[in-house]
Amino acid sequence: MSDFILQSPSEQVAEHLRSEIVRGRWSGTMPGSPTLTAELGVDSKAVWAALRILEKQGILQGQGAGRPRKIIPQGNDQSSIRVAILEYEPAGRTEDYMVDLRHRVEHVGHKIVDPAKTLLELGMNVSRVQRLVEETEADAWIVCAASRDVLEWFFEQDLPVFAFFGRRRQVPIAGVGPDHERLGREVIQKLISLGHKRIVLIQRESRHSAGSGSRERAIIDKMAQHSLPFGPYNLPEWDGTPEGLAQVLEDLFRFTPPTALLIDEAVIFHGVMNHLARRGIHPPRDISLICSDPDLAFSWITPPIAHVRWDSRPVVRRAIDWVKNIAAGKPDLHQTLTKAELVEGGTIGPCPR
Repeated sequence: MSDFILQSPSEQVAEHLRSEIVRGRWSGTMPGSPTLTAELGVDSKAVWAALRILEKQGILQGQGAGRPRKIIPQGNDQSSIRVAILEYEPAGRTEDYMVDLRHRVEHVGHKIVDPAKTLLELGMNVSRVQRLVEETEADAWIVCAASRDVLEWFFEQDLPVFAFFGRRRQVPIAGVGPDHERLGREVIQKLISLGHKRIVLIQRESRHSAGSGSRERAIIDKMAQHSLPFGPYNLPEWDGTPEGLAQVLEDLFRFTPPTALLIDEAVIFHGVMNHLARRGIHPPRDISLICSDPDLAFSWITPPIAHVRWDSRPVVRRAIDWVKNIAAGKPDLHQTLTKAELVEGGTIGPCPR
C-alpha cells in the first residue's frame, strides 16, 4: 500500500515551523515572514505559503495586516494520551503514511502504543481482539482496515476509536479512507466498456470475512446493471498465503479464464503478475489488471501498472485532528472520504477474444 508523497517547499517549511512551535521555540506570536525568510534561507513565497498552511491547520491565527500571527496552543494545554494503533498486518507499520501518522501523534504530545498483535495475526476474531484490548494500556485506539464486527465491538465498549479504512461506513464512529465506492463503479464501467464480462476481484480471505464493503457492493451493483452475474467465481476464497494465491489462480485459469482482475493489495498484485508471467499470460494483450492500491514500483514496470491512487496527507491529518479532539475531551464521530482516482497505466485493454 505504499504511497510515496513528495512534499512541496512550502509543506517542508510548514513542517519545520510546526516542529519548532511544538518544541516551544516561540510563544504568543509568530515571527513575520521576512524574519523567517532570512533565518531559514528559503524563498519568501515558500515561507508565506507555509504560514498560510499553518493557519488553515489551526496552529496560527492571523490578526490583520501588519500584525504578527497568533500561535494557537496545541497539545501543551491538553492531557497527554496513549494512542494504540492496531495495524492490519505487521508490514503496515512501515507504510509511509503510517510512519507519518506515528510521527505526528508524538509531535502533538501524545504517546504511541503498539499492541502485541495485528488484526491479521488475530484472524480478525472479535474475542481475540477483546483480549488484546484488555491487555493493552491505551486511552484511544486507531484501528486499521478492520471488519465491521471488530469496529462494532469497539463502539459497544464506548472506547474512543478511529477507523483508519476498514468497514466503517455503517458504524457510528470516527473514520477516514479513500472513496473506493465511487471509484469501484468507475473501474467496472471502464472494463465493461472495453468488452469485459469475466471480472474477478482478488482479495484476502480476511476481507471476505469482514463482509461486503461499500466497494464490493458498488462493483456488484454496477455489474448487475449490465446483467453480469457476480458470485464465488468473481470473488474467490483463498487462505491469504502465497500457496493459496497460486492455487486460486490455477483454478481460475483452468477452464474459464477471467478477462480482468481487480487485485486488492500491491503485494498480492506482484504475486499475481509473477504467476501470470510464468504461464505466458501478459497484460493487456491477454488480460486487464488493476491494483486497488498504489506502489512506487508500478511506474518502473513495463507497461506501467493501472492502479488506484489517493493522497495520504488528508487521511493522516484527519486522524491527527481526531486525536487532538479526544485529548481535549471533544466528541468526534465524523467520517471523512478522500478522493481516489484511477491511474490507467498500460495494463488495461480491450477484452481478448
